[in-house]
Amino acid sequence: MEQYEDRRRAGIRMAVLQYLVAAVFTVLATSFWALQVVQHAKFNELAENNHQRTLALRAPRGIVFDRDGEVLVQSRRSYSISIVREHTLDLDRTIGLLTATLGLDESGVRAIVNRHRSEPVYQPITIIQDATLAQVAAVTARRLDFELPDVVVEQVPTRQYPSTLAAHLFGYVGEVSDTQVSKDRSLRSGDIVGQAGIEAVYNGLLMGEDGAKRVVVNSVGREIRTIAEDPPTEGKRLRLTADYHVQKALEDGFRALGYNGAAVLLDPANGEVFAFTSVPSYDPNTFAAGIDRATWTALNTDDLRPLNDRAIQGRYSVGSTFKMAVATAALEEGVITPDYKVYCPGHATFFGRPFKCWKPGGHGTVDLRQAIAQSCNVYFYTIGNMTGIEKIHKWATALGLGEKSGIDLPGEVQGLVPSPEWKRARNGEKWYAGETISVSIGQGAVSLTPVSMAVYISTIANGGTRVTPHLLKAVDDGTGWKAVAAPEPQSRVTLKPETVQAIRDGLFLVVNGARGTGRNARLDGFDVSGKTGTAQMISNDGVRMAKGKTARDLRDNGWFVFFAPRDHPQIAGAILAEHAEHGSNAAIIARHAIETFFAKREGRPLPAPPAPTSPPPPVEGDDPPPDRESPRLAGAVATGGQ
Repeated sequence: MEQYEDRRRAGIRMAVLQYLVAAVFTVLATSFWALQVVQHAKFNELAENNHQRTLALRAPRGIVFDRDGEVLVQSRRSYSISIVREHTLDLDRTIGLLTATLGLDESGVRAIVNRHRSEPVYQPITIIQDATLAQVAAVTARRLDFELPDVVVEQVPTRQYPSTLAAHLFGYVGEVSDTQVSKDRSLRSGDIVGQAGIEAVYNGLLMGEDGAKRVVVNSVGREIRTIAEDPPTEGKRLRLTADYHVQKALEDGFRALGYNGAAVLLDPANGEVFAFTSVPSYDPNTFAAGIDRATWTALNTDDLRPLNDRAIQGRYSVGSTFKMAVATAALEEGVITPDYKVYCPGHATFFGRPFKCWKPGGHGTVDLRQAIAQSCNVYFYTIGNMTGIEKIHKWATALGLGEKSGIDLPGEVQGLVPSPEWKRARNGEKWYAGETISVSIGQGAVSLTPVSMAVYISTIANGGTRVTPHLLKAVDDGTGWKAVAAPEPQSRVTLKPETVQAIRDGLFLVVNGARGTGRNARLDGFDVSGKTGTAQMISNDGVRMAKGKTARDLRDNGWFVFFAPRDHPQIAGAILAEHAEHGSNAAIIARHAIETFFAKREGRPLPAPPAPTSPPPPVEGDDPPPDRESPRLAGAVATGGQ
């Protein structure tokens, strides 16, 4: 019996052992099948990577030209230094040795690596984007000594801006952010994309297609030979509407007089942007290879805000340059005719309150043309009051004020031409008739961008078409230049011929008349027509109260809007010179740009840049009296600049 029991137990043990062996072999067989069949491609690639490696070949961004073929933005070759985690045995050791070799901040390098840990291990993590030759040599020497086999040096294209002109127009490039990757699946971490200006707006055209190179490497990662290469495709070339020489002339003018500000110069016929600037500016080359933290902090903490694009993001009171909108409203609504006359004794009373003209003795009896030429406040107080705020708002917006221009640049803000509806929605209050008096000379709540002012004067110049400013003229995808159609105008209004002629006559006299406030823009033979404006920053009482308590520059801003020639305009624009005190100083900047424009058109030698100098004294009639008050203050007396 015992013998039988022993045999039975032995049989059970044997059966269990057989099942265990069968199970083990089943697991092994399944594993071998998974490794050899299911994951064949993966492990075959890993095996191949023991002696082969695929290297990305970065595509250069497209070159950008001005309207005449002058190179504005291009790419240059640079070197990047990256860590390939796939080939590292000790990442901490690599980071430590690399930072010691290159003199980098170890915590900064670790932060870069940690930011990219979720990416595939075979994808290089770029530590330095624009390495110096000394850094390249240091890393290469360590690789030869087998100390940094997991660190690679690659030649990559880097953006280059030969001139720092028009930085806000071009914008800058930088490494794509996680947010941008999540929004655009065609991008991947590490890509260099446009972050501002046309670099951002036309990033899809400027970015090329990366290529790849498959190479054989030895045990320490050194390349032995190339197996195959798929070259990168360069981004498309762009031709802009901008004119390099007019752009330079514009910025030379700002530099010579020492003003900050903004300017936009257009073709009034179709909205092509000849020149575009915002001052102070920055060097986009500092962004091209990765801006350092100190420079980025300095740009963002600068009180002058150099990164802010004043041309499309700055909103300013515009002073007397608004008077043509009031004149248009009064003429088109039939409130007055061009011959309507007003007597100006130097002041006028509306609703029981006195409102001063800029000229204490007054202008005497003036009609519309003379009122524009001499910038008579009393005339515009009068016709503004007769026309009413609703009609002023209607025609000002029709001319392009208080509306977005639609320019092909990111971040444009909308200006403001006030209306009763706006005030009711904003403050829950009704509009008072006395506020219309302030608006009639471009003060009060009027707040506009330089680009909208350029559209406004262009609409007046061309007789009622509100053009859309734009920068892209043609694209070359490798098969030749193809013109890009100009965008449709934002709107069109049919202005009476007598309206256009009267305003043109007045603007001509501003620049060419004996008493015109824009005489600094005069060019014999070119019939430059324009309007100066001096816009208050703060009342004189406010200046006295702020004295010694603020470092802010509280001097008035100077405006000049213009077109030329008078009857067949080829160029129009708006110049804002911050704290220039007088619009006649902004006219000096405009004159050099206009002279350059016509000299180039006619094949004449370009004028020399103006010599750096202190601003000249204002022309007669351009200096507002010292006792004026800001119309934006309750109960204040409204006056306007000239």
